Amino acid sequence: MAAQPVVLETPRTVRFKALPPLALYVHIPWCIRKCPYCDFNSHEAKEDLPEREYVDALIADLDGLLPSVWGRPVSSVFIGGGTPSLFSPQAIDRLLSEVRARVQLEPDAEITLEANPGTAESGRFKGFHEAGVNRLSMGVQSFDDAFLKKLGRVHSADEARHAIEQALEHFENLNIDLMYGLPGQTLGQAQREMQEAVHRGASHISAYQLSIEPNTVFFRERPELPPHDVCADMQVAIEETLAGQGYQHYETSAFARPGRRSRHNLNYWEFGDYLGIGAGAHGKISFADRVTRHARAKQPREYMQRALQGKSSVAETVVEARELPFEFMLNALRLIEGFPSELFAQRTGLPLQSAQAGLKRAEARGLLERELNRIRPSRRGMLFLNDLLELFLPPRRAGKNLP
Repeated sequence: MAAQPVVLETPRTVRFKALPPLALYVHIPWCIRKCPYCDFNSHEAKEDLPEREYVDALIADLDGLLPSVWGRPVSSVFIGGGTPSLFSPQAIDRLLSEVRARVQLEPDAEITLEANPGTAESGRFKGFHEAGVNRLSMGVQSFDDAFLKKLGRVHSADEARHAIEQALEHFENLNIDLMYGLPGQTLGQAQREMQEAVHRGASHISAYQLSIEPNTVFFRERPELPPHDVCADMQVAIEETLAGQGYQHYETSAFARPGRRSRHNLNYWEFGDYLGIGAGAHGKISFADRVTRHARAKQPREYMQRALQGKSSVAETVVEARELPFEFMLNALRLIEGFPSELFAQRTGLPLQSAQAGLKRAEARGLLERELNRIRPSRRGMLFLNDLLELFLPPRRAGKNLP
């Protein structure tokens, strides 16, 4: 049953004492083949990639955003896609050199590049590392050829193993993306997938349950997935398996060795600011008295034309103060440890009182725990996260599907 609307006493005025941390997201939208479950802004590369033109567009896009963040240090860079590793190391080197020339990158900034396994890409890892990438995120999804085929992946299990071996020659910090709840998958198979990721030496594992999203092939041609209770058992077993191997479960789908949590993703979950450049990229920038969002054109050709003409943005909006409590909780309540109470005001510019009605309702339902100066989802709240988040929706949005 949908939650009843909660009346939030949200001030109309946002006031920041200090601006949130800032990160940079770069979207490279091309991939070899669109996976049937993928709803990201990705496009099959049917011809030679326009590396130079696209990097030119990214640089022009960043130039247009600089006045909004002048003087603010950047703590992390994430190059996502698509399959960014289809770009040459030389293109990534040029991109990062131009970024360093324009923004104040922190000396120990985390710089992540997404990559997919494949013999054509694995030899590039050395070049990516020399360009300044210090964290690699590899989209393995499964170590089983039968499941890879069902997922429409272009690599084999052995290619994934080989790519991981080569990546670890150059990167100490390696994330592996894996899916569970795959068509025909058993509990034991899901556990073995995670055990192999540990065995292969991943310092970070992102374990996602396969979900069917609109505007995907799987939405039109729905595969038969394991029952909900089986997937729930998989989730519990995965958490226990990785905890037993020394991984810290710090976000709904994220597990890390000590010191290897994703700093860039933590900035999202802690409602930090981020610039978004590239086709279809989104960003969030806070000012002294407001929070804004920006978006870019999704089609690569249109994006490049607009960016090179100095017209990168297709949407610039100010987030209403009444929306901020929900937007904050949508991110922060994904964290297993929750968040310190003072973080709410630091990242929204609003007093915690503006979310008090939702917090009380969540506590009463056993979805939330508060102790000392920390707010965290309960175990029940993690299992029923959408129910928890819905309690913070503004009245006109309560009862609607969460984004």
